[in-house]
Amino acid sequence: MVLPGEKSNGKIYIGVVGVGGVGTHFLSQLSTLLPTQPRLRIALITSSTKAIYSTSTSPSTISLDNWRHDLSTSNSTYLYPHLIPHWLANCPGHAVLVDNTSSPKLVEETYTQCLKNGISIVTPNKVAFSASQQEWDDLQASSYPRNPDGGFLYHEATVGAGLPILSTIKDLLDTGDKVPSYPSTFPPHKPPEIVIINSITPNQITHISGVFSGTMSYLFNTFSPTSPFPQPQPWSTIVRQARSLGYTEPDPRDDLNGKDVARKLVILARLIGLSVASTDAFPVQSLIPAALEKQGGSADEFLNKLENYDGEMATLRHAAESEGKVLRFVGSIDVATQNVKVGVEKVGKGEPVAGLRGSDNLVAIRTERYKESPLVVQGAGAGGAVTAMGVLADLLRVVRQVPS
Repeated sequence: MVLPGEKSNGKIYIGVVGVGGVGTHFLSQLSTLLPTQPRLRIALITSSTKAIYSTSTSPSTISLDNWRHDLSTSNSTYLYPHLIPHWLANCPGHAVLVDNTSSPKLVEETYTQCLKNGISIVTPNKVAFSASQQEWDDLQASSYPRNPDGGFLYHEATVGAGLPILSTIKDLLDTGDKVPSYPSTFPPHKPPEIVIINSITPNQITHISGVFSGTMSYLFNTFSPTSPFPQPQPWSTIVRQARSLGYTEPDPRDDLNGKDVARKLVILARLIGLSVASTDAFPVQSLIPAALEKQGGSADEFLNKLENYDGEMATLRHAAESEGKVLRFVGSIDVATQNVKVGVEKVGKGEPVAGLRGSDNLVAIRTERYKESPLVVQGAGAGGAVTAMGVLADLLRVVRQVPS
């Protein structure tokens, strides 16, 4: 069998794009692993302004001992995205693009071209996999095994950081756990935005649900704990705390709008065989008050105004407590009803998501084999170190499949 990007010297050349939080952790973890991986060569490190790389015809190994200093003092400007596929294609061994960014431009200008040239990609970048269904289809068609000469494509860290969520689902599908094929009831003149792709290998994953955001996990675990505080804290105070601890984006609105969770649900739904047009194809509850949705201003200004809506969230909490429940920000996919949704739910205190602590994620997967008791994956689902670990694990998956 011809494996993607098979070259003569057996070495694997890595091009690392992005040296922010995840990228820095990735390079740190990779540096400790290199002594045990003699086939690996660092051929490119590029930030948004500078780069370290050699000539494309004879890439040399870049030392990770002083990469920060070497990058900051480099005279080479960053490698433009459209040049990356060409540069990596000229490496004398199998090449892997490690995209540690969230850049749509990098996805648009490099992914398909890299894969078609036999260059593998590992990434936590959700943009590539939660955009249009057509873009998802193009990536699958360009990569191995759909394209026998294509590069490998792994993106475990797009959902749950380093948690083995995507790989677990793929293992379930590959071993024959199945989703029944339900007929579509949509009229032919109005194509549905969520449909089951019957041509995909049958599986029977019937339901996926959980808490998919470390930010939302921390917010609701603190705001609505299983053992209520005598004097519960206001919602806006907890949002401020989460921001100061680094659990939210610099602007908390980027978390509170629910879009990050929605993107993860799109990825999961497509992985199990649902065709989802976009994150606009299903209900996504925003926790930004309607009156503040279209207002501009800084993050601090938003948080000051958010205090005026603490009463609304307190009412939701009281309603849950009166039923002996807690609030959690949950995403779910129901295959039978072709229903995907994201939002606040009241859950019983005995349910797995109710007992989460800190910023942990939890995903419960029901299948033909796991009918009564779902398969549960739980753990830290946010942070640069665990996300980088997920990316590094994907890189090792590529290494194991490339002939030496």
